[in-house]
Amino acid sequence: MGKINLLVSLSFWIGLLWMQPVHSQSYAFGLKGGLTIATQKWDNSFQRDPLFRQHAILFIESVEEDQPFALFAQGGYHVKGSAIRTFRSVYTQPDGSMIEVPSYTTPFVFNNLSLTLGAKQKFPFSGQKKLYYLFGIRGDYTVSTKLRPDNLANDYLFTIYPFEEFVNEFNYGATVGGGIELPFTELVGLVLELTVNPDFTKQYNQPIIRNVINPNPFGGSNLIDIPERQIVNTTFEVTLGFRFINKIVYID
Repeated sequence: MGKINLLVSLSFWIGLLWMQPVHSQSYAFGLKGGLTIATQKWDNSFQRDPLFRQHAILFIESVEEDQPFALFAQGGYHVKGSAIRTFRSVYTQPDGSMIEVPSYTTPFVFNNLSLTLGAKQKFPFSGQKKLYYLFGIRGDYTVSTKLRPDNLANDYLFTIYPFEEFVNEFNYGATVGGGIELPFTELVGLVLELTVNPDFTKQYNQPIIRNVINPNPFGGSNLIDIPERQIVNTTFEVTLGFRFINKIVYID
């Protein structure tokens, strides 16, 4: 919780500094969140299923009625990762009895705090509604992970899962997308947004680990090599939130 509060405070003050060149103009702020579809590229190929989670974001942005551009800063909690899903299956034994193997999902989870700085361009849509597209540069800090099943049935399977030691805590990437502003009143409204968030750096970067004692008694060799593994994140986020405007009026 302390790290989240720190990120929120940091994003707010960076947002104010980021918008300092516009000299005490009006600004908008708010809270938004929604569905995350997390994907990962393992070893240069998409070998895993998407992971479905949620995200939450606090944001601040500049507001100028005569300008279609706005600067923004936002900080939030984002889950990245992927999953392996097996489907329910039924096997017939030699004696004719049936064995049912239930479906199972193994998630690979990276819980991240993110800070994004960027810009929007807005277009009138209908009445007071506005469409926009955005681009931002994002930095991420990995708070915690879940890299293995809770109950690993076979000890030798540990070699196929990621190791905590090779997780990169700091990563960076981009946030690209668009959305629509839906005002209720002059100062309060909703925002609906869709973004794609690719990482430029590796969330996980493990070199070849040689001469590991083989924990599988039926694996043949006493020593094995664990192959190199690299993991890169991309997420897709559908976001809905409240937007409030702090309007500054100058009086002569």
